[in-house]
Amino acid sequence: MSWWGKLVGGAFGFMLGGPLGAMLGAAIGHKLDLGLGALDQAQLGLGDTERVQQAFFAATFSMMGHLAKADGRVSDAEIAAARHVMRHMQLNEEQKLAAMRLFNEGKRDAFPADEVLQQLHRECVHRRNLIQMFLEIQIATVLADQHVHPQERSKLHYIGNFLGFAPTDIDHLIEMVQAQEYYAGAGQGSHRASGAQARDQLAQAYTLLGIEAQATDKEVKTAYRRLMNQHHPDKLVSKGLPEEMMKLATEKTQEIKAAYETIVAARSSAGH
Repeated sequence: MSWWGKLVGGAFGFMLGGPLGAMLGAAIGHKLDLGLGALDQAQLGLGDTERVQQAFFAATFSMMGHLAKADGRVSDAEIAAARHVMRHMQLNEEQKLAAMRLFNEGKRDAFPADEVLQQLHRECVHRRNLIQMFLEIQIATVLADQHVHPQERSKLHYIGNFLGFAPTDIDHLIEMVQAQEYYAGAGQGSHRASGAQARDQLAQAYTLLGIEAQATDKEVKTAYRRLMNQHHPDKLVSKGLPEEMMKLATEKTQEIKAAYETIVAARSSAGH
């Protein structure tokens, strides 16, 4: 049975404590008055895959709502971004309802953001690639209106700090996600582009891989392999990514591959 099936089936041995557990329980209609928050970490099974999946799901959608309000209002584009993630996750109606309830919970003024981030970090201990995936989803929400407002960047830095990512790491991820979204849209089919469009696609490709245009062929290949490893769907799921998010991870690997192929093709035509 999946983590979701165990959860809605009332298998409380797999249920989270803390703020994430309380929010997730409320989102699916369970009244968590069992004192789970008082159990110690050994009893709660800290690090169990099902628990990490629950924490990731609850934190993803509640923090999306929290970030959407960072610039003072929740835009239609940001709500659409949340629904976009849900569509890509192919959630059933029950899961969609829970996700939107979590999103709305995150918009509340009293949302316990610090406690949520602390619990997510604790549950995802030694799973940096999984945490990075979480951050990329949050950044994509912020970029729904094509801009990262100063308040949103500050909030992303704040979130990153809780999760072990420095401000420079977050700024790099913002650039990378912007490039990923470019390759998810206009960047596809880049080998047929010419002129200014081709130069823009090539620049975006280097940004996506996190390297300079002066990088050696070996450095390009190393960066490509590193990113593919970080976003490998099966590896992420084994670390605690909800199975429903495999499609998101798969699309990211396709965007990384498209960027790499853009660079290889450009260097080949230039006689590298």
